[in-house]
Amino acid sequence: AVESTVTIARNEWKYVADLATEFDDALPAVPCRIGEVNQVVLNLIVNAAHAIGDVAAKLPGGKGLITVSTRTSADKAWAEVRITDTGAGIPEAIRGKIFDPFFTTKQVGKGTGQGLAIAHSVIVDKHGGSITFESEMGKGTTFLIRLPLRWEDTEKKKA
Repeated sequence: AVESTVTIARNEWKYVADLATEFDDALPAVPCRIGEVNQVVLNLIVNAAHAIGDVAAKLPGGKGLITVSTRTSADKAWAEVRITDTGAGIPEAIRGKIFDPFFTTKQVGKGTGQGLAIAHSVIVDKHGGSITFESEMGKGTTFLIRLPLRWEDTEKKKA
C-alpha cells in the first residue's frame, strides 16, 4: 500500500526530488484502516516534496531526496514507516505546533494546516499508534509512524 501511495504522489515530488524506497519484505500485514493510513503517508510525502521545493535550487543537481522505508520494530510489536526529506528542516520554535489544527507555514492558498493534524488523529486516535519527527535545520526532517501489529492492542487502547 505504501508503494502505491509513493506512485500516486509522483507528480508532487518528481521535479524537486528523487525518491528512494527501503521496504522490509518480512514486514507482516498491518491491521489498519488502509485508506486513512495511505492518506497520512501521501500527506507526508507531499509535505516532504514542498519542503524540498523550498530549497531545491540550492541543492546539488537542483533536487533533494525523499526516502520512504518500512520495517518491524525491534520488539516486533510495531510496523514502522519512515519518511525522510532533505528539505530545510522544521524550526525549533514551531515544532510543538505542527500537529495543531490549522497551523501551517505555507503561503496563503498553499495549505490548510489540516494535514498533520489529521495525520496525528488517524495514527494516534484511530490506530493506537504514534507519529513523531526529528528535524535538523538545513538538513531535513524524518517522520516516524508506528502502528501496532496486533489489532486487539489498538482496540484495547480505545476502550
